Amino acid sequence: MKNILRFSLLLCLSSLASAQVVVEEIVARINNEIITTSDLKRSREQVRQELEQQAQQQGGNAQQMFTEKEKDLLRDLIDQQLLVQHGKDNGITAETEVIKRLDDIRKNMKLESMEELEKAAQQQGVSFEDFKSNLRNSIITQQVIGQEVGRNMKILPADLQKYYEEHKAELTRPEQVELAEILVSTEPPEGMDPQQAAAQEPQRVAAAEAKAKELLAQIRAGAKFEDVAKKESQGPTAAQGGALGAFARGTLAKQLEDITFALKDGEVSDVIRTRQGFIILKVLKHQMAGVPTLKEVESQIYEALYYERLQPALRQFLTKLREESYIDIKQGYVDTGASPNQTKPVITTAAAEKEAEKKKKKFLLF
Repeated sequence: MKNILRFSLLLCLSSLASAQVVVEEIVARINNEIITTSDLKRSREQVRQELEQQAQQQGGNAQQMFTEKEKDLLRDLIDQQLLVQHGKDNGITAETEVIKRLDDIRKNMKLESMEELEKAAQQQGVSFEDFKSNLRNSIITQQVIGQEVGRNMKILPADLQKYYEEHKAELTRPEQVELAEILVSTEPPEGMDPQQAAAQEPQRVAAAEAKAKELLAQIRAGAKFEDVAKKESQGPTAAQGGALGAFARGTLAKQLEDITFALKDGEVSDVIRTRQGFIILKVLKHQMAGVPTLKEVESQIYEALYYERLQPALRQFLTKLREESYIDIKQGYVDTGASPNQTKPVITTAAAEKEAEKKKKKFLLF
């Protein structure tokens, strides 16, 4: 589903700052904008990296997938330009959202100010202004898709019911539990002498067990598990309130499976001894095996239908934008999304002189 909007995500690619004049070919003109060989090369490398990562995680032949997608690279870049231009023509600036996204990035990197974020970008050889511009264009693109395509799609209750009946086999789920944890570690402090660590292990284990029991008592008395996890857990999930994710039968150690699969939604285990320390587990959701009800998977089905219908609707909208625009493609390159009703730009004398000046300074025109 995410691949449908891949061309909008490509706008977030950061551009490397260059102090030298670059001479390159213009591959396509879209109204007053251009796509160059460098743009095409960056897109090609990004798609290759995405597919290699996808192949590692989900399996598949990355090279074969790339060969199939490569033919549409120019089409996707033209799509980007058309959507951004349409958004700007209709007053979509995305400035507020850009500031919010940048601030989220800053917080995730644990930086104190936007100036520090800019410095971090510069240290990695990234033009911060280009990054902001690409982020802005990405947001504009997503808003245009939502406003012009997404909101016009109608998904009726009958559509949800039909999908549900036709896909029950795919919707069948195994029994699983969604868990959260609080860990009180029994590991020695980093750098401690091994002999000293071994000598102090009994006291360290006893203190950790007492601490875990104290935290469990707080939860039993009404403290929120998530709050206690964020404040006291020494596990890697502490910042997320201890959230571990979902586990089907057979994927947990037997000791933990026997305990957690016996619990109901919202129930908390006793203190459990593990190799890392003492843990307390909470079952956020205990899902039984079988076909869920329509109500349980309604949002999942809606999303599936939305993205299934979005692709052809978006392509239709982009074809319309092409027919309303002036697009010129360099000989030897192909826009696989082209419409037979497109027109090429008419260059006036003044515009031609301006382009000639650009050619001297930066680009090798065709």
